Amino acid sequence: MSGKFVAFDHVRFYVGNAKQAAYWYCANFGFKPFAYRGLETGSRQITSHAIRQDKIVFVFESALLPGNKELGEHLVQHGDGVKDVAFEVDDVSSIVEFAKKEGAKVVRDVMEESDENGTIKFASIQTYGDTIHTLIERKTYKGLFLPGFKKHPMSDTFFSTLPNVGLNFLDHCVGNQPVNEMEPAVQWYEKMLKFHRFWSVDDSIIHTEYSALSSIVMTNPEETIKMPINEPAVGKKAVSQIQEYVDYYGGAGVQHIALNTKDIISAIKALRTRGMEFLTIPRNYYDNLRERLKDAKISVKEDLDILQELHILVDFDDDAMPRSSNSFH
Repeated sequence: MSGKFVAFDHVRFYVGNAKQAAYWYCANFGFKPFAYRGLETGSRQITSHAIRQDKIVFVFESALLPGNKELGEHLVQHGDGVKDVAFEVDDVSSIVEFAKKEGAKVVRDVMEESDENGTIKFASIQTYGDTIHTLIERKTYKGLFLPGFKKHPMSDTFFSTLPNVGLNFLDHCVGNQPVNEMEPAVQWYEKMLKFHRFWSVDDSIIHTEYSALSSIVMTNPEETIKMPINEPAVGKKAVSQIQEYVDYYGGAGVQHIALNTKDIISAIKALRTRGMEFLTIPRNYYDNLRERLKDAKISVKEDLDILQELHILVDFDDDAMPRSSNSFH
């Protein structure tokens, strides 16, 4: 396989109301509407609203007509959720041909779409659950987003009055699997896409009294794309959060998308001002953190009192730099 994976291109959601979903992410999360496809652009089956924040692009799609089997079945089975984690590649034909020979299910074979701004080549392959990966080669394309999309008609005047959030790029995209399905999913990425294992952890490390999980992070050879694959660990007092996701989502799927920011304190403050809800982190977490840091080889430059006030988590080990993160829903 001579083709290379460049980066995450975009994440596409199937939702009941695409315009409403896009508006929510713009108002609450700091995105801006930038591209649109619908009746006004000649699309009579599906409407698509694309929003962007720096290098992060989300696309929300809904059916325009009743009887759309693909979207309808997805919404009945899963509700609103991620259908497509799209990757930018430099040679889609090479990658798809290799995946075919290895037995990948090709949902849509290599094809081209063009408009006045150039041509893209793309194809889609099936991964875990009902999720797909669309591979997009856009080397000669100079348009706004993709052929068929026009400038979004929604005004961003209101969104511009809200505090800037400052999210920069998609860090990783996590797929949850049923029990004993993590390893087959990992092997799929190894075999079909030539990804490799970047990092792994099991329930001896990530666990509480009530929940535990195992995780293997897959990445492309250039390590520009991270795809953690999780499965629940059994034997706890309560259902694992991973199993709970699988139960409520109706199978394997994308559980969460991690977004990078250069200034997490400013980002969380802005998100709270915009109305975002966050998980509450208990006080003893920060008490334990302060004790751990006393003997650690690293230090946290941010004020721990501010991190505690904003419920920001801090993850570190003695051999690596600390990582600040925040869980939200």
